[in-house]
Amino acid sequence: MANRLADAISPYLRAHADNPVDWFPWGADAFAEARRRDVPVMVSIGYATCHWCHVMARESFSDPAAAEELNSRFVAIKVDREEHPDVDAAYLSAASAFTGNLGWPLTVFATPDGKAFFAGTYFPPQPVAGRASFRQVLDAVWDAWTERRTQVESDAGTVVTALAAAADAATAVADLPDDRQLDAAVAQLAEAEDPEFGGFGTAPKFPVAPVLDFLLTQPSGHELAARTLARMAASPLRDPVDGGFFRYATRRDWSEPHYERMLYDNALLLDAYARVWRQTGEEWAERTADGVAAFLLGVLRRPSGGFASAQDSESTIDGAFVEGAYYTVPPEERARLDPPPIDAKVLTGWNGFAIGALARAGRILDRPAWVVAAREAADAVLGRHRREDGTLLRASLDDRRSEAGATLEDYGGLAAGLLELALAAGDASAAVAARDLVDLCLDAAEGAPGSGDCPFGTPGGGDPVLQATGLAVNVDPSEGAYPSGLASLAQAAHTLYLTTGERRYERAAREGMRMVAAQAVRVPSAFGTSLALMSRLAGEVEQLVVVVPDAGGASAAGAPGAGAPGAGAPGAGSGDLLAASRRHPAPLVAVATEAQAEELAADGFELFAARTTRDGLPTAYMCRDFVCRLPVTDAAGLSAARDR
Repeated sequence: MANRLADAISPYLRAHADNPVDWFPWGADAFAEARRRDVPVMVSIGYATCHWCHVMARESFSDPAAAEELNSRFVAIKVDREEHPDVDAAYLSAASAFTGNLGWPLTVFATPDGKAFFAGTYFPPQPVAGRASFRQVLDAVWDAWTERRTQVESDAGTVVTALAAAADAATAVADLPDDRQLDAAVAQLAEAEDPEFGGFGTAPKFPVAPVLDFLLTQPSGHELAARTLARMAASPLRDPVDGGFFRYATRRDWSEPHYERMLYDNALLLDAYARVWRQTGEEWAERTADGVAAFLLGVLRRPSGGFASAQDSESTIDGAFVEGAYYTVPPEERARLDPPPIDAKVLTGWNGFAIGALARAGRILDRPAWVVAAREAADAVLGRHRREDGTLLRASLDDRRSEAGATLEDYGGLAAGLLELALAAGDASAAVAARDLVDLCLDAAEGAPGSGDCPFGTPGGGDPVLQATGLAVNVDPSEGAYPSGLASLAQAAHTLYLTTGERRYERAAREGMRMVAAQAVRVPSAFGTSLALMSRLAGEVEQLVVVVPDAGGASAAGAPGAGAPGAGAPGAGSGDLLAASRRHPAPLVAVATEAQAEELAADGFELFAARTTRDGLPTAYMCRDFVCRLPVTDAAGLSAARDR
């Protein structure tokens, strides 16, 4: 039996390499083999830090008898959902036709052409509490394939047709919501708040960072967001030692969490706590942000400067795998234990979230080291994940690069993060790189089959195997724990409009959000980032540019002789203006040296044109609809400029 996973980029795939299952990685070869043998495929999807994925691997996939049956009757495909999010999204949608109990591990049975006809999640080695065993499921699926094949293939085709219709309906264009509708969305979220323990709903409870983004953006949601973030900070969902947040809690009071710690959750929560501090000045918010940043920089940061995907829920204690035990012992005992392993693969889009969060939070909280870390992560991702033609790769592990193509999530997440870095550090190269990524996606949408009204397309056309099966989701608008690719790209396009003045970027942002507007208003808990952008689009265009004196020819954060402007750079202590800018509520706040402002303007970012200091002091320009008031050099003047 060939071991096709031993050399995989994905730690999740490598963890299954020694199973007795004859695994194929995702790709055309697996489906060609299924067609040759005329057998169904089993697509098993999970990720490296997923507890129940570990359990199923140890129990069902390590059982020689189950593996023999699987190998003889099926072609088995193992997929890392983080390496192939488009594959995961497609099969999650297909699985919803067969079960409402969705999650990971996701187990999907499909025809040799990839069309799903049965699905489930975790299947134990023995029947438990009404849940069929893995071997019982294999027997039932094989019986259906051999005895009722015509019906199976018909049902699979029906699912594909239904999914295509549902996808079209989900992205039907509608008008963007007005302030009244946005406030109604806030009210709907408030009705779902747990009045005793905070958060939304009962259990399981997730951090829902995109929802918090919306609440922090909409004035009527500020109090709810602050209350939710305070409850989470004081709850068992947060590790008080390392400072990071766990993925979710299984109980209403935030206890008994699933202990994996994800990059995307912690990056987005860092941004949320910095922003709530900006609004409230509460010390708990600043303290929590410091803890989250310490986790990102101390645990997930890789030697390259990029960030690992996650930390596992399980650790090895006394020779046994135990979930969560590392986090429940006293700190002094924890120091003697081996920490849970890191999923060290670097994902483009998720690193974009971290770059943006560290840059913005570093500016707001005056943490120059965070801005420098954001710059180093940007250099690492652009240096390793950007091809010569400007297109992106999805993932890397150390010096190896995955063959998985980047998705809209990667282009949008990285572009939005780079723009936050440009705003916090005056970094023209980051701004140009972000604009190039958005332009690639705008160009890819022109004339692309099936793109419909979406202004963004995936450069290169997306996964070819999914395209061949008819399961490819051209636009996946769903936002669970982090922003969709559509939302991130629209967000980046809007920021480009605010900095360049080019209307095509504003049109792209609006057109993208019109595709999800109707759904977002109905189900705000599933479209937080989109609603946050819709709130900004409904509001007044307001931009604040702060220019600080050059220091030794500074041109970028972290360069020799340079500081991060507005975050400890020379001149930052010359008055209270920079401190006031950190607390300023404008939707767009940018800080740059005079030389950086000149470079940004030369590169087409017109907001920075003719922005210079006055009397050698940090100088602020308060702008509305690209019309700027007279520059001011103190906090009182900045406050007065905004109130006019």
